[in-house]
Amino acid sequence: MFSDLLVKLAFLIDNSIRYQKIKRFFKNLLENDEYPYKKYFDFFMIFLVISSVIIIIDEVKHPVNTLLYYYDVFFVTGVFIIEYFLRLWVYDDVHKIIINEYEESVFLERPFDTKRVIKEIIKRKFEYIFSPLAIIDLLAILPSYREIRILRIFVLFRVFKLLRYSSNITHFFEVLASKKTELFTLLLLVTFTVLVSGISIYVFEEHVNPNIKTLFDSFYWALVTISTVGYGDISPVTHEGRTITLIIILIGVGLISFATSIIVSAFSERLEDLKENRVYHKIHKLEEFYILCGYTHMAKLVARRLSQENIDFIIVDYDSDAVEEARNEGYLAIQKDATKHETFKKIDFDKVAAVMALTDSDMHNIYICLNIRSFSKNVFIIARTIDQNSQKKLSLAGANYLVSPYVTAGLFASKIIDQPIAIEAMNDILIARKNALCEQIEVLRGSMLDGAKVEDLALDKYKLILLGVVRINEQEKVSDKRHQFFFNPPQDFLIQAGDMLIILGYSISISYFKSRVVESSLENAKR
Repeated sequence: MFSDLLVKLAFLIDNSIRYQKIKRFFKNLLENDEYPYKKYFDFFMIFLVISSVIIIIDEVKHPVNTLLYYYDVFFVTGVFIIEYFLRLWVYDDVHKIIINEYEESVFLERPFDTKRVIKEIIKRKFEYIFSPLAIIDLLAILPSYREIRILRIFVLFRVFKLLRYSSNITHFFEVLASKKTELFTLLLLVTFTVLVSGISIYVFEEHVNPNIKTLFDSFYWALVTISTVGYGDISPVTHEGRTITLIIILIGVGLISFATSIIVSAFSERLEDLKENRVYHKIHKLEEFYILCGYTHMAKLVARRLSQENIDFIIVDYDSDAVEEARNEGYLAIQKDATKHETFKKIDFDKVAAVMALTDSDMHNIYICLNIRSFSKNVFIIARTIDQNSQKKLSLAGANYLVSPYVTAGLFASKIIDQPIAIEAMNDILIARKNALCEQIEVLRGSMLDGAKVEDLALDKYKLILLGVVRINEQEKVSDKRHQFFFNPPQDFLIQAGDMLIILGYSISISYFKSRVVESSLENAKR
């Protein structure tokens, strides 16, 4: 009877969308650093911890205000208790344990083992209860019971609760945890040295030194001396004691050097990971951005242009020197292999405007395109190609547009011979040398461009020149035929929403015209 009820309840929870949504909300709020509301929760909990610690410390010498007493005992402690049980709840899915056991029992045609399920549930919950952070959470509740004064010492654990809400402190302890074997070895060496030197000084000094009366005094002296602090409150008076002091001072210097080398090596090994975590954290805050794979000469030119136009982008390169150079320029850069699947796992491709594969290797760019397409079928990919034989492979790999720098340079070089002035003018426009730009402007629905004729645009007023209009045919399946370009359209040409205007003019004129288009679209939407 109880087993049937347990199984029915498990399937009811598993099918409940509302339950899953609530649990997912609290799990994100408590554990997901990328969840937008978690930082507000962390700030709130940090405020509770600090205010509670201040109240408990102040209470040592002064009677606490009644309102502050109720705030600490009931509100703060209540929040801590609720948080503790919420973390215990979201740690795992109990109903899945029951369902897995039920499905296994049906498949193997054996009775449902209730005891096994209960044992597994208790085991999972105790895994959390005995985890270091959970113990800190539990002990942080104890200082609220003022009647038992000894429990106030656990106010320290309320300070330790800050570890949960500070990512920098958490990263620090993660770095140290990576060297736990070396640190444990260091702890054994320190313990052994303190024991041997403490016992030795006790044997030689106990009868002649008034400051050493117990083993605790000798161990205290040994630890203070080995750490090279040397308070001077206990000093050896015998020749044997001073000899031991000289020895453990030298040992202490060596142990401190050993400890320093462990910590420095740990941070050196994890420094790149810490930098990348910060970069990913910044990336998640971006609304729209480009991805540049490879920090080659072409990528540097693209990055400089995007930076000038205040367009967000990130650079992905496996070479550490290239990444360091990009970071020195102030760009967001990640030292990863763009052909590896793990590189883009944390990237939200719904925010990616386009991906540019700009490495010097066609084969590398092919693998980058394949990797990107495994994450998104729709993101626009621009790929650099050197060998004409690779163009078809890049297109099959998912590249939407191919750029061949040598072909482009060859065309420019051939035209310079016949038309040097015209080519120089075009080059100035392309690189914005004279502050003149060639830009595309999207016709937004409901804007002043939507449904207007070319003669109604009054581009002369904005000091702009219309080179042409690109119209997208969504029904055309062949990608090369989807974009129809109308060069120098007639005055009665009707512009539609979704068209792209190719405009030539000064940057200030183009920026002003773009703002007018956006404003007119927003005004029409409000109506």
